[in-house]
Amino acid sequence: MKLVGSYTSPYVRKARVVLAEKKIDCEFVLDSPWLEGTGVPDVNPLGKIPVLVLDDDTCLFDSRVIVEYLDGVAPNNKLLPSTARERALVKRWEALADGMTDAAVAIVLEVRRMVSEQNASWISRQRSKIDRALNTLAADLGDGAWCHGNSISLADIAVGSALGYLDFRFPELDWRERHANLAKLQDKLMQRPSLAETVPVE
Repeated sequence: MKLVGSYTSPYVRKARVVLAEKKIDCEFVLDSPWLEGTGVPDVNPLGKIPVLVLDDDTCLFDSRVIVEYLDGVAPNNKLLPSTARERALVKRWEALADGMTDAAVAIVLEVRRMVSEQNASWISRQRSKIDRALNTLAADLGDGAWCHGNSISLADIAVGSALGYLDFRFPELDWRERHANLAKLQDKLMQRPSLAETVPVE
């Protein structure tokens, strides 16, 4: 298999972390849809990363599809529960973390425009989404050691990737000060090689 993506994408990071946690060998192909001459549209008509190219050249895209496939294809270190309700709760964590990341990415793209073309109200709206998501993540985590259950799951990986992206693109945010429990979780996650070795870099 091949995973197509960049070192900066939080969605690619999520897939890379799952590959590491599941101990699945996979070639990493460095590419970005923002690069001139990118090959990403050849494997994903939407022109987005990550893309998982299977051995038969079937292409899977969208990080949520990819990580669920990876968890199912290898029986070790299960990251998603088997029962419908528990699985939905973990996927809810992932949806919230991914949604917060979506808002952060939207801001990054907006501020890359010329200052005269930037939409301040749009940026403010995305920042509000981030704040609400952080508040909900912190409230749901409470005093728990993990987002769901008694060990690492896809919920933790999604949250860790999202928080890591905030640290990468928005170091001025004071989320750690406001949400000590999320900071504690993130520090614990960063002790795992899967996350420590996939910290986003330019």
